[in-house]
Formats: sequence, C-alpha cells, structure tokens
Amino acid sequence: MRISDRLRAWAKSIKREGVALWFAARDPRTPFWPKLLCAFVVAYALSPIDLIPDFIPVLGYVDDVLLLPALMWLAIRLMPPALMQENRLRADEWLQQGKEKPRSVIGAVAIVVVWLAVSAALWYGWAKVR
Repeated sequence: MRISDRLRAWAKSIKREGVALWFAARDPRTPFWPKLLCAFVVAYALSPIDLIPDFIPVLGYVDDVLLLPALMWLAIRLMPPALMQENRLRADEWLQQGKEKPRSVIGAVAIVVVWLAVSAALWYGWAKVR
C-alpha cells in the first residue's frame, strides 16, 4: 500500500471518528468527562476557524496533524467501548448517506474568544511596557 493511500485512509478514519465523537457528545449515555472532552474536540474539529491559522508556516498544521488526533484518541479511550462502537456505526450511516459535515458555531465562537483574549493580553502587556 502506497503512502498516499495510507494517508487517505487515515484521513477518512479521522473524519469518521470525528462524526462518531459528535454523536457521542450528544448521547445522554456518555459519561460526563468523556462527553465534555468529546464536545471540546468536536467543537474545535468542526469549527471553521483554527486556533493556529493554516497560513502560518509549519505551526498552522500542527493542530490539524498532531493536536486534534491526540485529543480524539484520548476522547475515544475514555469512552465506553460499546457506546463508541455504536456511535461509529451511526457515523458510518451518516457518512454513507452523504449528509453535510456538521459545523460548530460554538467552536468558532470559542476560537474567536481565545484570539481576542490573546490579543488583549498582548496589547495590555505592550501598553504597560511603554
């Protein structure tokens, strides 16, 4: 199997796991802490705005390539296996039906708030030094 085929399969599995975590975050049977982590991961993954913008060389893709898969892995490990398997099946059905990828307005708002807070802190620090 070529590297490009493996990367394509990995990207497809990441998409499936993201949708499965989206279902898990909405499932009332999901325990509190895994649900909270799933909600955070899904909000960030589905947000149209990245914490580190992709146009920044190298760093722009760190969150997409390392941080997001690591958080997804942790969320999956914290989930009860039977519940995660059920959510994977729901995700497969969702993806086979060709439904549009869910979006997270809350995730986008959270990223904007983080950027505003960082900007305000930098501005305050700069103003204090002057």
